[in-house]
Parts: sequence; C-alpha cells; structure tokens
Amino acid sequence: MSEKPQKSDAADYSRTLFLPQTEFPMRAGLPQREPEILKNWNEIGLYQRLRKAAAGRPKFVLHDGPPYANGNIHIGHALNKILKDVVTKSRQMLGFDSNYVPGWDCHGLPIEWKIEEENYRSKGKTKPDFRDSAAMVAFRRECRAYATHWLNVQREEFKRLGIIGDWDHPYATMDYFAEAQIARELMRFAANGTLYRGSKPVMWSVVEKTALAEAEVEYEDYTSDTVWVKFPVRKAMLVDIHPQASEKDLEGPREVVEDLKSSFVVIWTTTPWTIPGNRAISFGEHVPYGLYEVVDAPADNWAKVGERYVLATKLADDVFKQARVTGFKKLHDVEFEGGPANIYLECDHPLKGLGGYSFIVPLLEGDHVTDDTGTGFVHTAPGHGREDFDVWMANARELESRGISTTIPYTVDENGAFTDHAPGFVGKRVINDKGEKGDANDAVIKALVDAGMLLARGRLKHQYPHSWRSKKPVIFRNTPQWFIAMDKDIAGANAAKPGDTLRARALHAISVTQWVPQSGENRINGMINSKPDWVISRQRAWGVPIAVFVREKGDGSAEILQDAAVNQRIADAFEQEGADAWYMDGARERFLGSHAKEEWKKIDDICDVWFDSGSTHAFVLEDPVHFPGLAGIKRKVDGGKDTVMYLEGSDQHRGWFQSSLLESCGTRGRAPFDVVLTHGFTLDENGRKMSKSVGNTVEPQKVMAQSGADILRLWVCATDYADDQRIGPEILKNTIETYRKLRNSIRWMLGTLHHFNRDDAVAHADMPELERLMLHQLAEQAAIVAKAYADFDYKTVVASLSAFMNTELSAFYFDIRKDTLYCDPPSSLARKAALTAIDMICDAILRWFAPALSFTCEEAWRLYRPDAEPSVHLTLFPDGIESFRDEALAAKWETIRRVRRVVTGALEVERAAKRIGSSLEASPLVYVSDKAIFNTLFDIDLAEVCITSNAMVTNEDAPADAFRLSDVPDVGVVVEKAVGTKCARSWKILPTVGEDAEYPDVSPRDAQALREWKKLGVVV
Repeated sequence: MSEKPQKSDAADYSRTLFLPQTEFPMRAGLPQREPEILKNWNEIGLYQRLRKAAAGRPKFVLHDGPPYANGNIHIGHALNKILKDVVTKSRQMLGFDSNYVPGWDCHGLPIEWKIEEENYRSKGKTKPDFRDSAAMVAFRRECRAYATHWLNVQREEFKRLGIIGDWDHPYATMDYFAEAQIARELMRFAANGTLYRGSKPVMWSVVEKTALAEAEVEYEDYTSDTVWVKFPVRKAMLVDIHPQASEKDLEGPREVVEDLKSSFVVIWTTTPWTIPGNRAISFGEHVPYGLYEVVDAPADNWAKVGERYVLATKLADDVFKQARVTGFKKLHDVEFEGGPANIYLECDHPLKGLGGYSFIVPLLEGDHVTDDTGTGFVHTAPGHGREDFDVWMANARELESRGISTTIPYTVDENGAFTDHAPGFVGKRVINDKGEKGDANDAVIKALVDAGMLLARGRLKHQYPHSWRSKKPVIFRNTPQWFIAMDKDIAGANAAKPGDTLRARALHAISVTQWVPQSGENRINGMINSKPDWVISRQRAWGVPIAVFVREKGDGSAEILQDAAVNQRIADAFEQEGADAWYMDGARERFLGSHAKEEWKKIDDICDVWFDSGSTHAFVLEDPVHFPGLAGIKRKVDGGKDTVMYLEGSDQHRGWFQSSLLESCGTRGRAPFDVVLTHGFTLDENGRKMSKSVGNTVEPQKVMAQSGADILRLWVCATDYADDQRIGPEILKNTIETYRKLRNSIRWMLGTLHHFNRDDAVAHADMPELERLMLHQLAEQAAIVAKAYADFDYKTVVASLSAFMNTELSAFYFDIRKDTLYCDPPSSLARKAALTAIDMICDAILRWFAPALSFTCEEAWRLYRPDAEPSVHLTLFPDGIESFRDEALAAKWETIRRVRRVVTGALEVERAAKRIGSSLEASPLVYVSDKAIFNTLFDIDLAEVCITSNAMVTNEDAPADAFRLSDVPDVGVVVEKAVGTKCARSWKILPTVGEDAEYPDVSPRDAQALREWKKLGVVV
C-alpha cells in the first residue's frame, strides 16, 4: 500500500499510522557527510578502540605494501587501499585483532628525478656533484623533504577513502630506524655468504644511469637493426671419437671437417653494437645443421660465389634469401655432437683485422639455441646478455684449460658509450642521454662491411625491454654490481647445508603459503624458478647505501669486511642520524675505527628499492618499540594463531611479493607472509589502459567530491578484483543506482524501526510464517556472507546482499508487511513480530555491509543503535542466525510464491488494461488444480501475500480465459473487482467497512487500532 494513505473527509487518520520516521535522508549527501564521520572517528579514537576491543584475539595483520611517496593517489591506489580496508575491517568483525599499519616507499629514482627537475634543471642550476659529501647529503635531504610532503598528501587522500589504520604512526622506508634495519638486513646476507660483488650483464638504463631489476622493465615495440655476420672458421677437428668407430665410419666426418676449414659460421643478431663484445658462438645440440656453398649471386653481393656457410638446415633458405643469393647447394650435413665423433670448431672474430680482436671465438653448446629464427647459431657476448653470460660461465673451466681467457670485457660504459674494451669504436654511443639510438650500430655495421664479414642486414620491429619509468629502451651491459646468490648454499652458525639455497628456501615457502587467487602460486613459482642472482645495487644517491667495506682481491672479486663492531657502529649511526651518516665527511674512518688504515673501500652504491620494501617485515612486523600494536605476533608456522597477509596488484609477483619472499627466506629461512592476495589492474570502461593523454582516467578525488567515497568502495567490492577491473562514467552511474536502492532499503528499515521497542520483541517460535521465512533467508545469507568474507570474495557479499535486499526484502517482504506495520493496532502481535524480524535483519545488514559501505553503515548505525557501540566497526558480525534455518518452511513458501507470481502477473494485465489501478481494487479468484499446492495454501492469507483486498482459492480447474504462467501450469487466475467499501485508513476495499458504529468509514481491524490509539491519547 502507499506510505501516505489518502485522508478521509471526516477524519485525519495519518497520526494513527506507524509511518516510517527517520533522520536518515534519502539523498545521501556523502561528499558532505563522510568528512563529518571521519572527524568523529578521530574524536572517539576509533583505531585505538579497535585495538583495545580486540586485545587477546588471534592477530590478522595485513602488512601494507608501501605505495611510492610521489604525487596524488590514482584510481589504482584507491582500489588497492579500499581492498585492504575491507580485508582488515571484515577480519576484525570475524573475531580477529586485525591491525593495519600504513606504509610508504620513499627512496629511489623517481624522487631523485623530481628533485633534479624541479630544484635544478627547471631553474638552470647544475646538478650537485655527488663526490662532494656536503652536496650529497644536501641533495638527500631535499629528497627526504619531497617524500615527506607527498607522504602527508597521500595520507589524507587515503584517509578520505574511509581507510582505518594507524595513520598517526605509519612506517616509511626513510625512517631512521627503517634505514638502520635495512642496513642490518644487508649485513645478514653478507654474513651468510650470499652477498657478493660480481661482473655481470644487467639491464641498464642510459637515461637513468642505473641498473634495473626485472620488475622495473616492460616490453614495448622497438625497431632494431639486424645483421647476418660471417665468422671465419680458424680451426676444425674431430674430438671425442667413439672407441668403436672404424676408419670407414670416420671418412665422412673427416671430409666434413676439411670442408669446414674454409667456411664461415653465420650468426644473426638484432644488436649489432654487441659484436665487439662477442666471445663465443652458441649452437643447439638438437638443431640439424648443414654446410652450404654459394653458386650464384649478384656481383656486388656481400655473399660471394664459392663461399661456404654453416647454417641450420631449417633456416638456410631464409638466410640465402636475405643475402640475395640466387643459387646455392648443400655440401654436407654437419653433426656437432652425436656421431662417431664430435666436431670441434673455433672461429676468428669478424673484426680481427681491425686490431684488438685476435682472440679465439669457440663454439659452445647452449640450451637456449633453436632453429625457429635467425641462422641456428647465437652470437654470444657474455657482457651483453643473460643467456650469453650463463653459457660462458658454464664453460669457464673448460675454456681456461684451452688457454681461452674468460674475462668479460666492459665494452660499454654507463653513458651507453663504447670503452677502450671495444677497439675501433671508443666513444660511439649505443643510446644517448635522451634514450635515442646512437651511432654505435652504424659504426659496427660499417666495420663489418669493410672487413667483408657482413652477409646481410635488415630491420625488425619487435618487443624490446624499456624502463618502466623513463619509457626508454635499455641495454645489457657488463657492470660491477652487488648480488645476492640464488643457488649458493647459505652459511649458518655452522657449515652450510648442501642444497640450502635461497632459491630452494623460496620455492618451499611458496608451497606453504595461501595464494588468492590460487593461480598466483604458479606465477611466482615460475619466476623464482628462473630468477638469476638478485641484483640489489643502484648507482644513485637517494637510498640506503650498501653499507659494507670491501678489499679488492686482484681477480676482480672483493672481500667484504666482516666485523661486528663496525656493523654495530653503522647501524647505531643510521638509527640516530639516518643513512645520510654514510655519506658525511669522515664516514669511512668513523665506521672502520681501527681498520681505517687498512685497504678497505667504502661502497657508495645504494640498495635497490625492492630490497628496501622487501625488508619492511623486519622493521614493522618485528619491531615492538616503534609498532607496539604489532608486538607479539606468533604466526601459525611458529605454533601460534596469528596470520600475516600481503595484498597488492598482480605485478608484485615480480616486485614486492618476490623481494619480501627472498629477503625473509635469505635471513629467516621462510616467507614473511601466510596469505598473499592479488588484484588486477584498473582499466577504463572500454577495457583500455588509463592514460592522461588519452583522457580516460578516473580520479578518485573527483569521484569522492561528486558522489562520495562509499561509491568507490561499493565499486571495488562489486568487482572481480582478481581480474582487471573497469571503471568509467557509465559504470559509476550503475554503481550509484545500486547504492541508491541499498540506501533506500536501509532508510525504510530505520524509519519503520522508529516504532520498535525491544521490550516488545517476539520470540522466533511465536512469529508468523512470513517472518520465520525471512529469518530463514537471513540465515542463508549469514552462511553465504561468512564464507565469502572468509574467502576474501567481496563481490559475492555485495551481489548476494543486494539481491536479498532488493528482491526478497523491498520487492517482497517489505511490500507485503507495510499494511501490517502501518495500520495494525499498537498491540498487534503480527506488527511486533514484523518489527522484531526487521530489527534482526537491519542489524545484520548494517554489520555485513560495514566493511564495504563504511560511511553509510556508520551513519545508519548511529541512528539505529544510539545506545550501543559508538561505531558499527567496533561490532562483530552477527552470530546465532544459523538457528533460524527452516528448510521445510522455505520449501512451502517456494510453492506459495509460485502461486503469487501467477496472481501478480494477472494483476499486471488488468492494470495495463486500466480495469484496475491499485492492486487493492482487486479480488483474485485463484484456481489450483494440484491438490498438494491447494493444501499448501490452506492456512495462508493469500490476499495479504498478494497485496489485494480479498482473494479466494478453489481446488477446481481454471476456466479457459484464466491467466496462466507456463512454468506454473496447475494455477489459473481470474481477477475480479474487490467488493465493498474503501477503508479510509488502510485503503482496502472490504464488505466489512461500516460495521463499526464508532468508526463507520474504516474496517473492523482499523477501528480496533483507532480505539487503542484513543487510549494512548491520540484523538482523530
């Protein structure tokens, strides 16, 4: 019925109706109301109250993956932080002490860039000379101030999202105590023997002047020069002759070897500039090869008639096509391994005639070689490629025994320029300071042409590594870097245990961690399986230094000083002064003490920021002094009940998850987490990556200003966060509509409960069937919601509760019960039972939705239970609801509701034909031919259920013109007009209106209600 019945001409009955009354507005006004709620949370000390309330419970600690303190937050930040907040709030309400300490990553290159740009380049000032201690420290202080500013900006933006955490005591990787602990963690790797300085090719950004980790690289389209290069065979021989091979068996191989002596091995590469760094050629054990001779080619061709080339059989046609060879023939199959004898080849470097390249170029077997593309041979420059390096080092002992030096040249410097280790090309740039292609490729190609060693050239557009910050291409170059070994046995208090490596520890830790979604385990497992030694050094200024002293050994390696007193002095200084102490005048002498006169060198490289953030568990979760709220964590792996979760985007399998895993496994033998949850990336509503240049970004600040943070929170919880999510104007519009419906349902419950006195609550057993049915459904929701929250499945929480509220409550139960709730007498048991049920439902809904709709549920809670906890977030999820389950009742009402659907359908037809207006004008005649269905309806007031003035049910076959639904074949409905007079109070049309002499314009039920109101002093 209508919430505002028409007034009678004779009397105003509105004051005798229990109409909803609430201060909870229909229009949310979230942008204005949410800041008021945030202020209240701060005033009541909500975070501290949560900790006090949860004291003694098992801890569930969501350790914050630190965002970078650089710029305003974006929609990805909002998604991430809201998800974390929903986790911590729901875990708290599930009965845990769910603590959240926010953190920030503050060191690293992006901040250096900003300082250089804003404080120097834009002002025409020269960048500081970091060799000057005072300049270095001053620059670092500028970086610290910049990070502090943005940390404070982001903190307020995160708080505005409704995130509850220890905002007054966050952690930052630049905190002095944090820098001290990061240094201690590094010292632990030095102590266990896995930290070493090596010479190794690393991905190097010429623009940023630093080595990059895998996590800092992305692959983009790039057009490369390609060359096919001839390596002259200088030596060919049979080796490893099978003892049972006869002379006849060896005739063929010997002939092949003789012909190979006047041939070339051909390689193909997309990096011609790496040719000066070539030291070997790799071949594939299972690749078929052949020796081919050119028989016809243009006179000006680089491939000359009579020249012989060794090529993969599968690729020969393509190579000759690229070389413009018009005729060729195959002389022999070439089997390097597996025949009666192996064939051993050595080549000359193609630039031998240039001077400085007279060394031997051996052929080495490599697992990475295929005949999918190229020539079947891989040009191997161990200073310019990971696989090249691995092949070279795997054969190092054998090469040294042949008199071949295994020293890896430093052919390219930090500026992308050739060094004197690349004779003939010194100063040529591979990439310039702007990230553009330099002149090195052209210089090398010209030298190959002049030497007669170029077979063909071309260009190829392909995916090539770029820095994720500068968006410029990177190069592989050999550099002195600091590494943590993945496969070296880790030294303990006693001798190292064979096989106890960082990789082995990490793989085991992955297997005993819960991954959400499960696919995350396979992803990180594959990354750890293939991970090379962990490069942790950066050649920059703003970060925690690799605080060790070394002494050169003379073979290119370095001895690390192991002295507890020195390490203690370093850590103590960092604790008091920050890592700036490392760069101050006299730092070497200060820390070395009695060792200062020895040949120990202070390392000024800084730690990779991934090592910083990977160490956060050590200075947050294990530091009761700075984070007393986290004191005493005893994880399940230690026999306790506490759980630590990490939650970030799926890209962090190669980032923070991985660095944290490796850091903790290397120093503590296990992962720092028990559960790892990952989410996807946020795209626009068309599935495109967001970009300011495209104009498809969604700024969380604007959404909050226009619609409120709860709209963002609802969007986050309704999405499948495990996959990439989409957001845009239309999606937000739909989210707002969903929110509006939920809010209106909450508002109606609050308004209705205005008339509820809990002293009048009706026991479950005394409730009518309809109330018990709704509590059964509430119990069903309790099971769904509890499991969904336990499984971090928030989309199911939103979907299930939304459907329950919109379909089962608003469109069914509330609609049916409005007449009872508004019009029944004050003494009505049915009215009190309905209020009792609605009270239970409202209580559960507000608690269940609180982690998602934190502001709205808080606003409603204060109106709903002003005498209870000052915040809904201080409550637990409701319990005991499961006892309301009644499957038999639910099955009965499923039948009733099927009949109701037929009646409702018939009413809609009559309304469309304008034969009735309101359903109260109808009196449906319901034909039920199925005896079981008829018996089910026996004790049901079908008029009440169908919201009509009257209804009659008969166990007869329906007439031909009755309304039917195909899926309810045993029910037919004929709609008749209600007979009687319209009640001036409830609007029902009943023949009993007028029977009461005192109140002749209302029904007997309404007359009784008016008499009770009169006794209460309400006169109409």
